[in-house]
Amino acid sequence: MWLHKMSYTAMSAVMYAGLGLGGVATGATITPRQQPACTAPPLQGRVVDVSLSEMGSGMMSPGPNPGSHGTRMRLTVTPSSVPAGKVSLRAYNAGALAHEVVVLPLPAGQTPGRRVTGSDGRVSETGSLGEASRTCGAGAGNGIAPGSTSWTTLTLRPGRYELLCNFPGHYAAGMYAELDVTG
Repeated sequence: MWLHKMSYTAMSAVMYAGLGLGGVATGATITPRQQPACTAPPLQGRVVDVSLSEMGSGMMSPGPNPGSHGTRMRLTVTPSSVPAGKVSLRAYNAGALAHEVVVLPLPAGQTPGRRVTGSDGRVSETGSLGEASRTCGAGAGNGIAPGSTSWTTLTLRPGRYELLCNFPGHYAAGMYAELDVTG
């Protein structure tokens, strides 16, 4: 029995060592989720929380919009409807890649996710009303770093708006949502 237990322990040690080396050889690292690098200050008007994330490999999370590297991405808004007036978007990047939030009017009869992407993997930002893309800050920047927040305050009229990430390939991978502004 002692020999069997020792063999099992030795085999377990070899397996764990092999798994550890495999992680090093492939460059994979396992780290605990970090706390957000920053939080938004008190915001004006109605606050809409925007969550930005990726959902893993295409094999693990099937969906209609697989992006580059087999990922499907997500942008969600809560609440999805607010009254007209001052609206603050508070965008939190829960993903592992940089993201942004661009606000575009949604034409009558058009559903979110139907904009034409160019050869650069982006949609036209013509008519943009603003964006949240500055890590730990308000307004436009170079992207919201993972674990960070960005925000912007806009005055929105009644209508339908599409909030989207316009980094190359992100829109086509599913990073868009509708925000309805009521009169």
